[in-house]
Amino acid sequence: MSGILMRLRGLIRKETLQILRDPSSIAIAFVLPAVLLLLFGYGVSLDARHVAIGIVVEQPSEAASSLTSEFRQSPYFSPEDFPSEAAAQQALSREQIDGFIWLRSDFASRVAAGRDPDIGVFVNGINANNARIIENYIQQSWVAWIATREAAAGVSNPTPILVQPRIWFNPAVSSRDYLVPGLIAVIMTLTGALLTALVIAREWERGTMEALMVTKVSMHEILISKVVPYFILGMGGMVVSVLIAVWLFGVPLLGSLLVLGLASSLFMLASLGMGLLISTVAKNQFVAGQIAIITTFLPAFILSGFIFDISSMPTAIQWVTHIVAARYFVAILQTLFLAGTVWSVLLPNVFALLVMAIFFLGAARLAARKRLD
Repeated sequence: MSGILMRLRGLIRKETLQILRDPSSIAIAFVLPAVLLLLFGYGVSLDARHVAIGIVVEQPSEAASSLTSEFRQSPYFSPEDFPSEAAAQQALSREQIDGFIWLRSDFASRVAAGRDPDIGVFVNGINANNARIIENYIQQSWVAWIATREAAAGVSNPTPILVQPRIWFNPAVSSRDYLVPGLIAVIMTLTGALLTALVIAREWERGTMEALMVTKVSMHEILISKVVPYFILGMGGMVVSVLIAVWLFGVPLLGSLLVLGLASSLFMLASLGMGLLISTVAKNQFVAGQIAIITTFLPAFILSGFIFDISSMPTAIQWVTHIVAARYFVAILQTLFLAGTVWSVLLPNVFALLVMAIFFLGAARLAARKRLD
């Protein structure tokens, strides 16, 4: 037993020295997460703010002015006046605006007569999601204008149901609070898989792996010596990511830090297991990097629920997402950051990560052989 411990200590020390002497490992673990968080945190947003819309008023009036003021005061719109509907259509076709509102010449007379005043709404539908958001924002401003006029006229709301929405877990409806926690899972997938896949492939290229093969160390010891240092390095990158998310982007962390640490450890072990498995297949750094990106990063980005809602995917694709470890970790992160320690959500996902960590590490061990062929 003492001989095994001495060999493990020596192997781990060797890996640690290699990490300290290799700037690329430090960059992947610490610099890459920071860069990706800054890029996505500041550069990617699903919120529609300051939308460029046109306003066409054929016949100026008090009613038209009060309605257009709703759009001018809204933080969601940047209105621009157009003299005619044709001019607004031309600007829309040139993508100078994302939509326009058309108040016809009979708008004021219909309002004064108590009839429903129709307004024309034209929205660029190339980006379907953005078009739906703009449509909803316009509808909200329209409803707010009607409510304001009824209150000023002393008319009670004829609608028998009063809707008072309450938004839980993300009351500011900020896409940043939703994206940044999920991005941590994508970053840990990329760094965990790349750290082991590239580094071991580099050892094969340099011939140092063959030197290990002729020693008395077993494959268990080699794999453990690879996992331990890079696990610590990957968890260090995870801590940096969480600090950036909370302190720089102001994302609330409402859940338990202990549960976050446990889930992150299981996910990092699963990611390292993927990297070890890749390294047994590809002994070339370029090939290992390509396989790691295709089999770990892209599924984590597309099929984890990080950006695209899993329930909206086709049934067959939803089944495929169950083999993506990042799916479970994204659910855990979003729950811990925005909702708190909700055990009914956390426990099934933590258990799934435990199963996947055991599977990938076990598969890596079965695939690894102490031979050169």
